[in-house]
Amino acid sequence: MSRANMLLVEDDAALAELLIWHFKKENFDVVHTVDGEEALILAQERVPDIVLLDWMVENLSGIEVCRRLRRASATANVPIIMLTARGEEEDRVRGLETGADDYVTKPFSPRELVARVNAVLRRIRPALAGETLAFADIEMDTVAHKVRRSGQVIPLGPTEYRLLKHFLEHPGWVFSRERLLDSVWGRDSDIELRTVDVHIRRLRKAINVGDQNDIIRTVRSAGYALDAGGD
Repeated sequence: MSRANMLLVEDDAALAELLIWHFKKENFDVVHTVDGEEALILAQERVPDIVLLDWMVENLSGIEVCRRLRRASATANVPIIMLTARGEEEDRVRGLETGADDYVTKPFSPRELVARVNAVLRRIRPALAGETLAFADIEMDTVAHKVRRSGQVIPLGPTEYRLLKHFLEHPGWVFSRERLLDSVWGRDSDIELRTVDVHIRRLRKAINVGDQNDIIRTVRSAGYALDAGGD
């Protein structure tokens, strides 16, 4: 398993020390801060693979940190797990609606948290687990930057490669053109929405050779999804 970069935002010194020990033991590279504003700076300087974020931290609340991480193009898709003593359903819902991927209520077992983090990474960033990204008969080697379908190498341009990688990391998810624009081109991009359609067509042409099934599904009035059923 390749080394994953974690940003830990936690102001409880004893808990932070315990978590750093457990995650370093699991081959994580952990950067720690007690300060919400510093967390945003650290995340921009070096985009983490995952964020562990306490609800109550100094200078900026965990909810606001989560919201701003989701707004920034570089960190819009970084998985975030919130840590909090708040156990009420309303607070959990608020955390998830702000963009958190998971929610762990204190007190918790560090070993359980390690397992949850690994589960989120396997689901959202399979390449970090040393796995080839794969769906149906398509495989992507993220190290060699090669794509194969039924064993045959498929040449892709850089944008089509990023598009396919995004779909492979979220199989079955329906993405609007706006969301794809944010995730693949970056939120600050001035690319027009119709450009997404152009690159989807190019991607389809490259990976759907001959009588092969079209695995990119057009969802009317919604967007596109990676789906073995095709369009």
